[in-house]
Amino acid sequence: MSSLASGQTVGVAQREIADARAMQRTALISVGAAVFLVAVKLVTGLITGSLAFIAEALHSGTDLVAALLTLFAVRVAVRPPDQEHHYGHGKAEHLAALAESAFLLLVSLFIAYESVLRLVDGAGADVEATWWAIAVIVVVIGVDASRAVVSRRAALRHASPALGANALHFASDLAGSVAVLIGLIFVAAGEPRADAAAALFVAVLVVLAATRLATQSVDVLMDRATVDADGRIRAALGRVGERVELRRARVRHAAGRHFVDMVVGVASDAGVTQAHATADAIESAVGDEFGGADVVVHVEPIATPGDLRERASAVASAAPEVREVHNVRVMHLPDGYELSLHVKLPQELSLTEAHDVVERLERRVRGELPELRNVHTHIEPLSGTDWATRPELGETHDERQAIEQVVRHVTGAAPATISFRDGEQGRVALVTITLPGEQPLPSAHRHAGSIEELVRERCPTLADVIVHTEPADGTAGNSSATAESHESSE
Repeated sequence: MSSLASGQTVGVAQREIADARAMQRTALISVGAAVFLVAVKLVTGLITGSLAFIAEALHSGTDLVAALLTLFAVRVAVRPPDQEHHYGHGKAEHLAALAESAFLLLVSLFIAYESVLRLVDGAGADVEATWWAIAVIVVVIGVDASRAVVSRRAALRHASPALGANALHFASDLAGSVAVLIGLIFVAAGEPRADAAAALFVAVLVVLAATRLATQSVDVLMDRATVDADGRIRAALGRVGERVELRRARVRHAAGRHFVDMVVGVASDAGVTQAHATADAIESAVGDEFGGADVVVHVEPIATPGDLRERASAVASAAPEVREVHNVRVMHLPDGYELSLHVKLPQELSLTEAHDVVERLERRVRGELPELRNVHTHIEPLSGTDWATRPELGETHDERQAIEQVVRHVTGAAPATISFRDGEQGRVALVTITLPGEQPLPSAHRHAGSIEELVRERCPTLADVIVHTEPADGTAGNSSATAESHESSE
């Protein structure tokens, strides 16, 4: 590893440690503030007889529990992945938030019940709205506002759901404290039930906050993906700049970070290095889209008829008994792909043995290429060595003239070389022609096929005609032409 890469790694580790310490400091401040507020509100509520104050004390008590849970969760969540927790410990924050929301819900329902009883029975006449009680609630409002702002900023900076939950609760505390202040003012003005109404308002705030927090925590713990996750992934793939087919994507979230597992298709002719580079580009694009997500990409080839043909040829040729595979054709039918191919096997095999080989071959091809619905094979014996001689020039004069005429007719130029071999199966004509180098291969093949067909019609005594094509501006045929000239002179 280079010194630059090592320095970057160390820098990332130092930033993570600094972030963890900052989150722990924020959580400790929340614990201290919660202890202070619980004590102040509870003492004031007991002295003045205010249910709203006691409700707020219980509310702050839940915040104390929340702060303690958050402190624990933050310390656990920042631990790196280990052998038992491959994705880290981020969900500890969400477990803490879920426990906190359940506790909040129970306390708020109890406060709501007591508030309704006071409102129905008309109780609350013994509430004392003293000046110092109002002063206490004003101080509490200031503390609630400051800690809500601090927790909110820390939650955004560190993308921490536990700190975000704290900020939400502190904001609801602020609203509850304002309601208590309004209730005390109305009590001082001669409306004793205002205290119970303020307590009921606080209870409703807590119910709403607890329900929202529980829903968010359950969604994360159940690995619920966001609604727009698929669209965002496709948008990121569109920025990669290469042909990429999204086949599957799974997104989960924990501790402010997304984890994305993807299966994508790339061109089947892409090499390992190119496919790896494409996967890196996808990981970078998707990671940026989701704010530094952990992205894992599995790459598969995009199947096309041409790809199927090449893959089928490779699979068939790898069979031990197969000596040659040719005439491989892929047919795309409405219900899928079918394959036909010619297979050459050793001559000494019986038909039964050859059929068994082909049966195994077909099963192997279908197993390797599940896209194929059917495989059709044509069995051929592998030809042995054919002993041959070079005929005299005078013996091939007529065939040579016919070949020259056919080649000029098809290509507009004379053949580069013409030679003959007399084998056990008959005379074979070997012809080299030149065509424009930029001509597509299928077109060049059609020209060669036309020449072979016309020569066979003009010279039915030939056992075979083999046409070799070369680019007109190349030098590959020079050695063949030289050899042919030497052969002709002989």
